Amino acid sequence: MKQLHKQITSSYNRRDEDMTTPYSPKTLKHHRSLPRSINYLLKEQRLLFILVGIFIGSTFFIIQPNLSRLTPNEPNSFVPRSFSSSLTQHDELSRSSYGLGGKVGRVPVGITGRRLRIVVTGGAGFVGSHLVDKLIARGNDVIVIDNFFTGRKQNLVHLFGNPRFELIRHDVVEPILLEVDQIYHLACPASPVHYKYNPVKTIISFSTNVMGTLNMLGLAKRIGARFLLTSTSEVYGDPLEHPQKETYWGNVNPIGERSCYDEGKRTAETLSMDYHRGAGVEVRIARIFNTYGPRMCLDDGRVVSNFVAQAIRKQPLTVYGDGKQTRSFQYVSDLVNGLVALMEGEHVGPFNLGNPGEFTMLELAQVVKETIDPSATIEYKPNTADDPHMRKPDISKAKELLNWEPKVPLREGLPLMVNDFRNRILNEDEGKGMK
Repeated sequence: MKQLHKQITSSYNRRDEDMTTPYSPKTLKHHRSLPRSINYLLKEQRLLFILVGIFIGSTFFIIQPNLSRLTPNEPNSFVPRSFSSSLTQHDELSRSSYGLGGKVGRVPVGITGRRLRIVVTGGAGFVGSHLVDKLIARGNDVIVIDNFFTGRKQNLVHLFGNPRFELIRHDVVEPILLEVDQIYHLACPASPVHYKYNPVKTIISFSTNVMGTLNMLGLAKRIGARFLLTSTSEVYGDPLEHPQKETYWGNVNPIGERSCYDEGKRTAETLSMDYHRGAGVEVRIARIFNTYGPRMCLDDGRVVSNFVAQAIRKQPLTVYGDGKQTRSFQYVSDLVNGLVALMEGEHVGPFNLGNPGEFTMLELAQVVKETIDPSATIEYKPNTADDPHMRKPDISKAKELLNWEPKVPLREGLPLMVNDFRNRILNEDEGKGMK
């Protein structure tokens, strides 16, 4: 018992000692002399690694522009060889007419002024692709809209990789939202074979007509862009006036086989003028006469392409009727220069854009024979419906107000087209032989 009493007494004494011991607060840590973030950087050589990274990044951005200047421009380096081979010598010659010089380089600002952003509907087609070449060569940014009904990607493949070029697969029957300064509206099947294939779509949907032109005019109105419509000499129909002036109202069959195209273009001109008068849209109207050159469709039913393709294939040249119908033929570079002059001018139009040199179909066939194959024969067939007997533009208005007239005669331009057709037909035949 005494031992138990001593243990209890000792435990109480220790508790009393603990309770009488004075309270001492926890020692406070001294503040660090440097901020925590800087102290973090200084540990484990982190600052050194950051400085090395900055040095490497700066070196890359300093050296990279110098390397790009030393490296030649090769925008086609990634293009398949099968596409690249389609750029034949005639194509380079035709592109030189637009100042391309074989390659698209930097254009001095003082020459072209402000760089424009331009949309070309139907820009993958025959005329459209040459127009795109011209605009790119002038230093503009170009957006091509095409549904490839008649256009071909090969017409634009040399521009793939160019930072000023953009291609959009789109049908103008559907609206599209873009921010541009100018609209060249070319989207429409222009050959009889194509527009007769689907006449309802030609007059309702494509640029000739209602929906396509309305969509592009609506876009021009919303964004304040200048709008150029490529109309046609077909608005004159089978003319009773010769040569045809812009003041002539035409002689058109509104229910014939060609009326889907003729009346469609008339509708497009009407819509353009209504938007100009009623909504203040800046419009330009060009009436294009027969045009030929590289990149035409091989079998589009137009007389020049028909004759050239048939002569190269050793087939008879097909002449419809008696061959005494007359046409005027302008080389594509002349047309492109006229379109650009019209867009940049201050006159609405319409303007005839064509070559006043007039040929009968038999005279044209003779020129083709002399250029390709003097032994070629001629085959006569019944004439097509509503085929105009005469077609020759009066271009005095374009000469006076646009300072424009064609420069390339038929005998100089035709060989360039023949070179293109010969290469394409040869490739076409080789492709058939491999099947």
